[in-house]
Amino acid sequence: MKTSRQRIFLTVAVALLAVAALYFLIPKFLGLRQLPDLLAQADPAWLVLALALTVACYASYVALLHWIIRDLSWPISYQITMAGLAATLLVSSGGLGGILLTYWALRSLDLGRRESSARIFAFLVVLYSVYMVSLIVFGILLRAGVLEGASDLGLTVIPAMVAGSVFVIVLALALFPPEPGQQGWLARAGAAASVGVRRVLELARRPRAFSIALGGAVAFWALQIAVLWASLRAFDLTVPVGPLVQGFFVGMVANLFPLTPGGIGAVDGGLIGTLVLFDQPAAETFAGVLTFRVFTFWLVIPFGVAALFQLRRSLGAAGEPEELDR
Repeated sequence: MKTSRQRIFLTVAVALLAVAALYFLIPKFLGLRQLPDLLAQADPAWLVLALALTVACYASYVALLHWIIRDLSWPISYQITMAGLAATLLVSSGGLGGILLTYWALRSLDLGRRESSARIFAFLVVLYSVYMVSLIVFGILLRAGVLEGASDLGLTVIPAMVAGSVFVIVLALALFPPEPGQQGWLARAGAAASVGVRRVLELARRPRAFSIALGGAVAFWALQIAVLWASLRAFDLTVPVGPLVQGFFVGMVANLFPLTPGGIGAVDGGLIGTLVLFDQPAAETFAGVLTFRVFTFWLVIPFGVAALFQLRRSLGAAGEPEELDR
């Protein structure tokens, strides 16, 4: 078992290696010697817009968390959102650190394990249903030639099929017995997931509440894409809407890569590689994506660390969340 100090050292070391490779070694290896010049020549007006869109993006996430999870004050909702980013540096892979931190926060609010898990699962269903539907819709439109951009199967139809399969599987979880018929973590997890999906289906029968929740999820993803768009425009690169949206969602799958904290390097590389496959120029894409990550990740980390300490004080917790130390 690694000590906390060893874990922090390893995290910092991996992060620095990923940054060095992404910002210096890979561009040089690919012959993108003009990348430093491009980064220095970014249009300040687009950078200001990207910053404003980043603030709006995280504000929409706070609102979505507050609305779906319930029983959270606005300060707690903000602290969980921002602290979740810091938690991804401890637990990598697909935002798992943020999920565990949210679970710890709900348990600290005296919600039971099953109730906490069900609420988090409902939140994730609403949030990622927009992700899956977007992959399906934009994949089909690109493949059919309705939207301008590459129509390769690997960028359009295959991601759409995978997203459709995931969507169906998640909906099918509603058929799982909401009360575990036997002991065991799998039965309990299935029951909690079933309750979470059922709550989303119940929410869908309340048009006003569902439209607010879905609107928050759409706003979160749309504003992230808008930050990427503004970051690319800062380097005079205009990407058509189809490749921009599909490239973003396909590229962000790299966030599931479990070996780098916070998806450092993996997300950057996934977005860059996907946009290049959509026939975008490599140098400007590199510069734009790295700028996007500065706004949506690096600049936010200090606020996340501060929020983590604020959250511990707000919840009266003494010590690290247990789940994040495993």
